[in-house]
Amino acid sequence: MQRFVRSAALAAAGVLVAGLAAGCSSSDDGDGSDGKNPSATGPEPKPKPDPSSTLPASLTSQKLDWSGCKAPEGGSAPGSEWQCSTLKVPLDYDKPDGGTIGIALIRAKSTGKGDRIGSLVFNFGGPGGSGVSGLPSFADSYDSLRERYDLVSFDPRGVAGSEGVRCRDDGATQAAEKKVDLTPDTPAEEKAYFKDAADFGAGCAQHAKKLIGHISTADAARDMDVLRQVLGDDKLHYFGVSYGTELGGTYAHLFPRRVGRLVFDAVVDPSADSIGHAENQARGFQRALDNYFKSNGQDPKTGAARIEKLFKRLDAEPMRTSSDRKLTESLAHTGILVTLYSKQTWPALTRGLEDAEKGDGSALLQLADAYNERDASGRYSTQSHSQRAISCLDAKARITPAQAKQRLDRFRGISPVFGEFLGWDTAGWCHEWPVAGLHDSPEVSADGAAPILVVGNTGDPATPYEGARKMADELGKDVGVHLTWKGEGHGAYGNGSDCVDGAVDTYLLDGKAPKDGKVCSS
Repeated sequence: MQRFVRSAALAAAGVLVAGLAAGCSSSDDGDGSDGKNPSATGPEPKPKPDPSSTLPASLTSQKLDWSGCKAPEGGSAPGSEWQCSTLKVPLDYDKPDGGTIGIALIRAKSTGKGDRIGSLVFNFGGPGGSGVSGLPSFADSYDSLRERYDLVSFDPRGVAGSEGVRCRDDGATQAAEKKVDLTPDTPAEEKAYFKDAADFGAGCAQHAKKLIGHISTADAARDMDVLRQVLGDDKLHYFGVSYGTELGGTYAHLFPRRVGRLVFDAVVDPSADSIGHAENQARGFQRALDNYFKSNGQDPKTGAARIEKLFKRLDAEPMRTSSDRKLTESLAHTGILVTLYSKQTWPALTRGLEDAEKGDGSALLQLADAYNERDASGRYSTQSHSQRAISCLDAKARITPAQAKQRLDRFRGISPVFGEFLGWDTAGWCHEWPVAGLHDSPEVSADGAAPILVVGNTGDPATPYEGARKMADELGKDVGVHLTWKGEGHGAYGNGSDCVDGAVDTYLLDGKAPKDGKVCSS
């Protein structure tokens, strides 16, 4: 099972895809689901923590031991300018004097070309994205900001170096890719689909143990405030991308008086429930696919029919590739979707479709593997495990299989290519999850906070443009400042718009936000 939201950079078909993740927050849509899971074990998670609670000085005044960084799992060590450390935070903020966990950190100190402002903390999305491996990959985009900020990022709790959650081994992951149809057509396929979902959740509970109930977005926001204090900053300066905008909005709600200069790019709609979020993504990905076909002089309806025909062919019989693995319908979904995160990868989609129509699924499989972070030896990253564990703890809704089936026609109407997958996913993602969820939708109101810059991209597939305006509105009057870019791809900053980059840099470096409603057309 796979949600198409990611944060890591993806190298596929020789083209770099900056696939920064959308948020995956889910919620009850008022259809009769009471948001509780009768099979959940252990106590229901607590509501969002009270930010006024006092943490022990041993945490807020801890000294970080910065040293050279080791290579992350499956990657290589960053250069000598990067330093790493570990921040201690409470496992349970309701018991701040209890056990602690470690949060993996990375930083590059300011180049000192201007007066230092402080630290600029990044989250690149997911949930489940590793900031420790991500920040060095993206750092060239932030050279101008490094002149006056230390660049800092972290692995949120439950992610990678911060006691990352692993729910199944690589063999089970590959077996599920091969056997589980993410758009089931028969009762047997439905049974296998939901059994796999339940098995995944059970594996998370078995391996994560107590941690599985303490990896929420609110917990991560509390961790960021501990980090702020330990870094010595009176206020948090922050750059959040995709799910990172939901994390940033949660922080602003919990700590409005600690908001410094915050930028939200590729913005999650904080008003959407689980059904609304899936519908948003169906529209966003279909919109991006339509734009791809238009750019090639093709009719979008004809192009969509072409892909639907390919899916039916793969559903009947998986396709050969240059390896001993075959391209399934579900892997083809992934391979196509990943190319929509960036206009740069549209040529890879052209090649993948043309090859598949000739009977060779190698290119689409390579794209899917890049998205799933599967290496040549068959090892997978754990980002999708963390992503699901965090989002299912956040999300109160537990949509039933019957409720999802009732909505399939609506989803197909929104997106003939991606709607069915996303419709089934509303029920499959958190099916029989072992802990109950926390909220219907994230609370981001931040009355009294300093202005927060919210950047929306009209062609964003994973976090559609409409969510940016809703985030700006929900942050509150005189808080959310909305900036629009008429462009393509997931995220705006660093994507080729001097107008966007200039507005963001001016805000972060000089503290001057653009006029609310400003539009960048290039």
